[in-house]
Amino acid sequence: MDIRIPKKIMTRQGFTLIELMVVIVILGILAGLIVPRIMRRPDEAKQMKAKIQIESLETALKLYKLDNGAYPTTEQGLQALVEAPEPPPKKWPQGGYLEKGKVPKDPWGSEFVYLSPGIQGEYGITSYGADGVPDGEEYNKDINSWEIE
Repeated sequence: MDIRIPKKIMTRQGFTLIELMVVIVILGILAGLIVPRIMRRPDEAKQMKAKIQIESLETALKLYKLDNGAYPTTEQGLQALVEAPEPPPKKWPQGGYLEKGKVPKDPWGSEFVYLSPGIQGEYGITSYGADGVPDGEEYNKDINSWEIE
């Protein structure tokens, strides 16, 4: 019995250089479009976290004002939410106004800036963003309490 294998089955054909180059170019284009979008997500998440922290601090400040008739001064700062300032307020709850007993830092590890009276109202809270200095663009942009919707 003579078994013959057709020549088409015996020869293996690979990809040509042009086909490989086309695939590499397509992958490069996809990477160029997708990777920047994925890389921005951590920065966007940190900005959102800063906004949420500022809103939480605003809630604590409103409770402070409700109990004491005024917001803490700039000199007393946000620390007045966790430690009774001098002179002691009329009503200051044991444990303060923040759940964890400390003023949080912004997502980039910097202190929030507190002013009373503020630029746009009775108080203002600001995070200077990723670069930690006033002003900035994109992910270095300041996050201000009066701009949060």
